[in-house]
Amino acid sequence: MTIIKYPLSTEKSIRLMESENKLVFVVDDKASKPEIKMAIEKLFNVKVIKVTTNNDPKGRKKAYVKFAAESPAIDLATKLGLM
Repeated sequence: MTIIKYPLSTEKSIRLMESENKLVFVVDDKASKPEIKMAIEKLFNVKVIKVTTNNDPKGRKKAYVKFAAESPAIDLATKLGLM
């Protein structure tokens, strides 16, 4: 099972990245918050503070991942090619 499918690059996600140090990822429907946190930390070698999830009308599960101050979301977004 692939937990993290892909990062979302929308106006809202860019605003969250700049204001709250968060990135938005589309994740597997069955993934739990602890699984998402571990996967993000392992994949990108960053420190995650909090994960919140929701299901959007398109049937996707989105994870809002808040990073620690020492792991700026904008750096990760640049690595992922979102910026």
